[in-house]
Amino acid sequence: MQGIKGYHAHVYFDASNIDQARALCEQAAQLFPLKMGRVHERPVGPHPDWSCQLAFEPQYLGEVLPWLVLNRKGLVIFLHPDTGNDLLDHTEYAIWMGAVRPLNLSVF
Repeated sequence: MQGIKGYHAHVYFDASNIDQARALCEQAAQLFPLKMGRVHERPVGPHPDWSCQLAFEPQYLGEVLPWLVLNRKGLVIFLHPDTGNDLLDHTEYAIWMGAVRPLNLSVF
């Protein structure tokens, strides 16, 4: 879709499930042409929980999204496009898998 430069999937976790989250992100990075970011053991940016980002190009949404849905095993995943409008990307255009978490939108 025109206007979407890519997607970010943020896998949320805490001390009790960090190993599960790391394994999920590493497996995704092996299966798909995406970039796995650092595993943050603290909230970063607008994200209220510890997280790891998976960044990928728009044409892979149809493969990555269903895989995450079927393999997240209870982890919360926040997925959004990169359109250049960070506020809209993190609100109106966002997709949540699992519980919706309160983002810190003051960073935008």
